[in-house]
Amino acid sequence: MIEIERKFLVLNLDFKNEASNHKRIVQGYLNSHPERTVRVRIKGDCGYLTVKGKGNELGTTRMEWEKEIPLHDAEQLLQLCELGSIDKIRYEIPYGDHVFEVDEFFGDNNGLIIAEIELNDENETFLKPAWLGEEVTGDNRYYNSYLSQNPYTSWQK
Repeated sequence: MIEIERKFLVLNLDFKNEASNHKRIVQGYLNSHPERTVRVRIKGDCGYLTVKGKGNELGTTRMEWEKEIPLHDAEQLLQLCELGSIDKIRYEIPYGDHVFEVDEFFGDNNGLIIAEIELNDENETFLKPAWLGEEVTGDNRYYNSYLSQNPYTSWQK
C-alpha cells in the first residue's frame, strides 16, 4: 500500500523503441485534493479505482490503494468526476532491474512526457537511460491530479 516513486521529464522519443508494452489511459478525479486523491481510470479495457494519500516531504513516498473494477463501472464513474481529465499513452520500458513507465500526454496536456520508476526504497539506485531528463519528483505540477485542473498547454513558458 506504500508507493515509492520518482518522476522525470523525458528528453526525446527514443524510449518508444525500447517499450515492451503500451496502453491508452483515460482518467478523471472524483477528488483531487492534495491531501488525498480519488482517481477513476480506464487502462486498455480495464477499469480501476485508486486512492492516494499525501506524499512525504521529498514527494517520493505515499500511500496508494488501487482496485480493479468493471469497465462499465469505470465508464459511469468517469461521468461523476471533476472537470478536467487525463488522456495519455503509457509505455513500459524495462531498463536494468526496473521498469520505467513513460506517459505521453494528449489533449490539454499535449507535449508533456513524464517517466516514472517505482522503487523498493527511497535511496535505491537505478540505471538511467539516455532519454531520461530532469527529475521532477515532488513538483506538484507534474501530478496527474494537478494536470487535470491546470493543463500543461496553459502553463506560461
